[in-house]
Amino acid sequence: MNKIEIKTSFTAFQSMEELPKDVQSLMEKAIEIRKNAYAPYSKFRVGAALLLDNGKIVLGSNQENAAYPSGLCAERVAIFQSGAIYPDAKIIKMAITAASDTNKTITPIPPCGGCRQSISEYEFKQNAPIEIYFMGEIGEVYLSDSIKNLLPLSFDKNFL
Repeated sequence: MNKIEIKTSFTAFQSMEELPKDVQSLMEKAIEIRKNAYAPYSKFRVGAALLLDNGKIVLGSNQENAAYPSGLCAERVAIFQSGAIYPDAKIIKMAITAASDTNKTITPIPPCGGCRQSISEYEFKQNAPIEIYFMGEIGEVYLSDSIKNLLPLSFDKNFL
């Protein structure tokens, strides 16, 4: 028997002000689109902004549904929209922000498992990492240089 150890690393910025200017702008777009979230059930609003290699920015916010599995997270709304509109573009950077209507989110909120899998699919498809910046409503911002830090044992088409 062997023990397998997996290590990940993130860069932590104390606030948005420490981010590079282009990332600050991307995060500001994620914060703005977060306001468009349809979250009457969870009261948890998420915004995502993607920077593509063609210079375009694609936005998404979470969209809930009374039939819970029918809703969709902000990250997947943005990723799927980018794939539909710009199928040949690569996603360079992703900014994610989350806020609750009931309490202040002060810690970085990472993508859920389903979103991690979707991000992984696009990283695999484009054969290039996606920088993922994520935060709560205020406070620290974490940077993952690739989804591999958040989903180290990923599932892709090679297993099919």
